[in-house]
Order: sequence, then structure tokens, then C-alpha cells
Amino acid sequence: MTSKGGHYFEERPGAAARPGTVDVILPDLHLRLATDSGVFSPGRLDAGTRVLLEAVPAPPPRGELLDLGCGYGPIALTMASRAPDATVWAVDVNRRSLELCAENARTAGLYKVRTAHADEVPSDVRFSAIWSNPAIRIGKPALHAMLTRWLDRLTPDGAAYLVVQKHLGSDSLQRWLNDQGWPTTREAARSAYRVLRVAARPTPHPAGGTPEAPPARGPRGTDASGRTQ
Repeated sequence: MTSKGGHYFEERPGAAARPGTVDVILPDLHLRLATDSGVFSPGRLDAGTRVLLEAVPAPPPRGELLDLGCGYGPIALTMASRAPDATVWAVDVNRRSLELCAENARTAGLYKVRTAHADEVPSDVRFSAIWSNPAIRIGKPALHAMLTRWLDRLTPDGAAYLVVQKHLGSDSLQRWLNDQGWPTTREAARSAYRVLRVAARPTPHPAGGTPEAPPARGPRGTDASGRTQ
């Protein structure tokens, strides 16, 4: 998606501000989120994001969770609402998106959402779940590099859920992920979208023997208040 000010995956979009709101209405929650131009899908909840939020199992109740490419926050705030004891990292490269996501988290009272630029997440943080509507349009090399960077930070029993349109390469992405060693299956399919479940790469057995695979399935910056944690 582009605007007159450039791409939503630019760090500082040049589009003139056009504030608005989007309602995220799901069976278990209703959020009204502030949006603006220069971010992903500012006029409505993206159809792929809706498919993801309606198809994924509940996130782990505790630990560190990641919304990769958070935009103005529909995925991060849904994760935080469903797992109030977990810390949710809302990560993006778009500074306008991060500001909106932080504002929306404060408004919703979800104080365990931490917004951070992709280069500012501490290197030792590991995630028990990653949810993402990834920016496919950045191109395959950049997409593969981004996914490698973050999927390798899954905990051994963690899983990522990625929603991708079929015509934008969901099937080829699933093959690539499996070829790279991340066990990947199709969690759901609806209309033109596929939700992929990506398990952590198997790690060598501590004794140097057969690699250990993660379980087949898991259970179904600053924080939003401006405090450092």
C-alpha cells in the first residue's frame, strides 16, 4: 500500500496527517483505534488481519509476545486483551505507526504493550508467540531476511502465525519456511488468505544427538503508559 507520501513501511512517511478511527470488532472484544495516513490500512481493519485474529488460537497467557509490523495496533492490542499478563512487543519500522499504537494502547488501558522500532528490541528477548500480517510487498529478499531475524527468536516451544494472501505467495512462502527448517503448516484458509503456523526451528540435543523438535502445537521500547520496564 502506498500513499502520496510513500510506503507504509518507510520509517518516516511523508504523507500529510489525516487522522481517523477504525473499529476492531471481534467476538471477544471491541476496540476503537486512532489511525492516520502513511500507515497500513488506515481506513479499515485489513481483511487479512481480521482473518488472522479470528483464526489463531489464544496466545500464551504469560511471557513475551510479538506483533511484527504492528501498524496502529490491531494485532498487538488483541494479543494484549487476550493475554493480559503477557508483555506484548509491538514492533514496526514506521515511527508514525508506533506513535499511534502506543496511543491506542494507553487509551485501551493495555499497559503491557511495549512499542519499539525493529532495531530497538533488546537482543536477548525471546518470544513464545509471534503474530503478523507481514509486509509481503517489501520483496522476497527483504521479507526472508525479516522473517529469519524474528523467527529465530521464538522460544523452543513457541509458534508464529502469519497471514498471507494466496496470490501474493502464501504457498511458496510455506515451502520456503519448511526448506529453511521452520516446521510450517496451514492453520486456516479463508477466501484468498492463508494463515501459516510456523514452529521454532529444531535445536540440537544437549548431548549432541538427534535434534529436538518443538511440540506440534502450543496452547490455543516503552510500555503504553510511557514507563520503561
